[in-house]
Amino acid sequence: MEIRPKLYRRGFSEIFQRELGLSNPRSSYHRIGGSEALLKRVKFYGRLDGHDGCVNTVHFNPTGDILVSGSDDRQIIFWNWAAKSKILSYSSGHENNVFQARIMPFTDDRSIITSAADGQVRLGQILENGRVDTKSLAKHQGRVHKLAIEPGSPHIFYSCGEDGVVQHFDLRSHSATKLFSCSSLTETKHAGIRLNAIVIDPRNPNYFAVGGFDEYARIYDIRNYASNDSDQPVNTFSPDHLRSKGNVHITGLAYSHKSELLVTYNDELVYLFQKNMGNGPNAGAVSRDTLPEKDQPQAYSGHRNSQTVKGVSFFGPNDEYVVSGSDCGHIFIWKKKGGELLRIMVGDRRIVNCLEPHPYVPVLATSGIEKNVKLWAPIASDPIPLPDNVNEVIEANKQGREDRSRITLTPDVIMHVLRLQRRQTLAYIERRYSRADLESDDDEDEGEAFVLGFTEDGDASSEDGFTGNSRECNIS
Repeated sequence: MEIRPKLYRRGFSEIFQRELGLSNPRSSYHRIGGSEALLKRVKFYGRLDGHDGCVNTVHFNPTGDILVSGSDDRQIIFWNWAAKSKILSYSSGHENNVFQARIMPFTDDRSIITSAADGQVRLGQILENGRVDTKSLAKHQGRVHKLAIEPGSPHIFYSCGEDGVVQHFDLRSHSATKLFSCSSLTETKHAGIRLNAIVIDPRNPNYFAVGGFDEYARIYDIRNYASNDSDQPVNTFSPDHLRSKGNVHITGLAYSHKSELLVTYNDELVYLFQKNMGNGPNAGAVSRDTLPEKDQPQAYSGHRNSQTVKGVSFFGPNDEYVVSGSDCGHIFIWKKKGGELLRIMVGDRRIVNCLEPHPYVPVLATSGIEKNVKLWAPIASDPIPLPDNVNEVIEANKQGREDRSRITLTPDVIMHVLRLQRRQTLAYIERRYSRADLESDDDEDEGEAFVLGFTEDGDASSEDGFTGNSRECNIS
């Protein structure tokens, strides 16, 4: 099986030579890719259709020529993203929604690790005949949202789960190693913390960060866990005003190439922490009033992160920008330094969860509640301004955050809200669509094109697919 088709190499070169006037996209990106002029020309480039469920994960391989996606349909798809075509599809072997799919580096794109709502961590191996063998590597007692690959390693990666457990994997061995169970910094050691996110510091792979159902992003040193089950972090990060608040949790983390840590909170903002902004390893035991004076993190506002487990990412060759999805279906892009909102684009009818920057060129892949992946590239002829109704969208998101922040999110409350949202969604669907409409893929695609402002051939009806009043920002 040919993983890297010639079509990609030809298509990639033609796209960027034509649109950007460049002969070497990779090297040129590092020279001009961080410019605001280029960012303001990013618009809808295409859509990848092939899944039969929400797309929960998108990931470029290390060389950037392949995009891999995973979905509620439990399928893994390899895409020639530049040509907008499917290369390979296989069943992951998971028994529930796939949350993460990653291609291991230096494996000729033939080793894929996945995690899912069934608690499993699995390995897929693409054979020479094109068939894919899958096997289970380990199982958490709860959903597994994220995996983290050691930079440049074809063997080593980590997982974290809602059971609070962090595991270490080496594909040369036959079993995973449990490092520790994450516990509360303020309560007894029996109080566990459910985990949503894990990332590895690219400048020092000995350090990794985890985040979950409290306000602290915890930093650990793998060298401390060779024979120790303690979950003592080496540092912690949290905005001062969120300490001991009790109704926030972390849904996503990202490291920059300078070891800056990006943290996104439910019904709160996105924050950027420098190394000198840590609270120390025992933050929970220190009174908020006695905290030493330190620089405060940069905040990024305007979006809303409430209904799902959203990621967050950097964008640009030197991480010049911060990108996030939102419950209102938009993609938000801020300038990293200063937090200015530069772009807002419609990316989904309901919610944008995943954002994956290409490793070498100014391309972004996104996904959400819909059954497809969307691609964004700097192909607009003129700079695209913020939409006219941007303030209305931001104010609606802000109001939603403030309303939800008054609720104490105990497990019982969370389950009640989820059941209520499910009933509301089903009732809306019954009112909005007939059964015949729901059973017709063509009708669904037409509805999607209308709401997003995309025409049937995938082009945007406006410069970036933002159609102003073509959709409402549902906050309830």
